[in-house]
Amino acid sequence: RTIEAKISPPGGAAAQYYMSPSEDLTRPGSTWYPANGRTRFPLWSEPTTAYHEGVPGHHLQIGMAIVNREKLSRFQRNEFVSGHGEGWALYAERLMDEFGFLARPEYRLGFLYAQAFRAARVVVDIGMHCDKRIPKDWPWHAGEAWNPELAFEFLSARSSSDEAFNRSEIDRYLGWPAQAISYKLGERVWLQLRDEAKAKHGPAFDLRAWHTYALGLGNLGLELFKNEMSRF
Repeated sequence: RTIEAKISPPGGAAAQYYMSPSEDLTRPGSTWYPANGRTRFPLWSEPTTAYHEGVPGHHLQIGMAIVNREKLSRFQRNEFVSGHGEGWALYAERLMDEFGFLARPEYRLGFLYAQAFRAARVVVDIGMHCDKRIPKDWPWHAGEAWNPELAFEFLSARSSSDEAFNRSEIDRYLGWPAQAISYKLGERVWLQLRDEAKAKHGPAFDLRAWHTYALGLGNLGLELFKNEMSRF
């Protein structure tokens, strides 16, 4: 049940990240926050980050897989499929907004900002790795091929983060193709499956039971996950 918050060592990623607990739970899960020389941290976006990395995000999701030893193999408990895992964490952010935990204007702004940033990732990731060109009818660099500098410019215009963070993000996308788009793709699957379950069960739909069933499956590829969730 414990999750620790720690300052990450220098030289790593500029974004926050989660580390799962050990299999025997002697080491708790932890969320790591990079300081990068800063001494002051704005709090308007932190609730969304905490819900994504902590509870009900990665900490709940991964923790349930680890403690479910009798049902899941070691591979199922420790494997992480980005579309499924990051999709859940993004869904968890939206869930907390639906429950009213982001009602304060600054917290809701943080949630909406995070959503927009994840959507911008989809554009630049696909653009750079699939040799796409910017549409000719766009008023911004019309017809040019996507490259890291254009991606940085595009991302910076949609981000309140500093240059170091945005450059770190571009490096991440270059070194990990398609991982950044898995957030929004995965979230879409989680929302779609929830809508289907609601339509199937009507007034008898139990959201808590649906979450328990879904997380009890461990990490799965999205197509396999869809198949398994059709049994709920």
